[in-house]
Amino acid sequence: MLIPTVKPPLAGNGRLSRSNNTKLGVLLMLCGMFIFSAVDTQAKFLTGTMHPVQIIWFRQLGLLSGVIILLGIHGTSLLHTSRARLQIGRGALAIGSALLFVFAIQHVPLADAVAATFVAPFFLTIMGAAVLGEKIGIYRWSAVVVGFIGALIIIRPGLGVIHPAVMLVVIAAAIYSARQVIGRLLADTDKTVTTIAYTAITGSVLISIPLPFVWQWPESSDQLLILSSMAVMAGIGEVLVIKALEVTEAVVIAPIHYTLIIWGTLYGYLIFNELPDRWTITGTIIIISAGLFTVWRGEKKRGT
Repeated sequence: MLIPTVKPPLAGNGRLSRSNNTKLGVLLMLCGMFIFSAVDTQAKFLTGTMHPVQIIWFRQLGLLSGVIILLGIHGTSLLHTSRARLQIGRGALAIGSALLFVFAIQHVPLADAVAATFVAPFFLTIMGAAVLGEKIGIYRWSAVVVGFIGALIIIRPGLGVIHPAVMLVVIAAAIYSARQVIGRLLADTDKTVTTIAYTAITGSVLISIPLPFVWQWPESSDQLLILSSMAVMAGIGEVLVIKALEVTEAVVIAPIHYTLIIWGTLYGYLIFNELPDRWTITGTIIIISAGLFTVWRGEKKRGT
């Protein structure tokens, strides 16, 4: 699962503000990662009997329901933006990356798929330099190279060890990074809740277009229960991550994202009897180390 990031709320003077509660932020982020892993597990379980488009449609319902409630409380002012095209484009990228991930986990062990998503920060570094003009030093470029080497160790292209569908996860990570770049462009003008609303609405509309061609009614009450649980948990996970980023600096809780591999491995073993091999574990350690270095180096550069 590719986890969204948001900017902190705007203070009255127009500057970014944030209450600093590290313990609460860490706890919220940990709970969010645990829940998102459960969502991924439910999605993978459902791929045995249901099309990924329908799975993502139900998952999107969780976020959309929350946005509808917010619109009912605050009105359509939440949708006010001067950059509607960027907002719609971000929503399209969000649903595209989620859909590719679910297509992939039909064939790829959950822990392997989660590990492959960890290349996203490296794509983000590259896109940040190319699109936003961010200055990237030799150390961060080196971390990017090392991170992709770790990904190659996991994927092992040409050896037939990992299903080729793992490349869908890598593409999803690249799309996710493009979404985050757009999010950074929007951060200067639009509220977080506006971006979330457009992501939910755009994604729901787009995923509904192919839905009639693959729709099938839930075959049992258990399947309906899993679909409902996935939708609710996806919405809760989104809120927890957003709240975590509102009360704690992103650089503090960003490494918690990597706990996804713990839960992904646990769920994969308990539900699907899957365990990553030593090469996947080695590649994951390399990616996480390079990713943590990238976060640390980026924060250090901002602090100088």
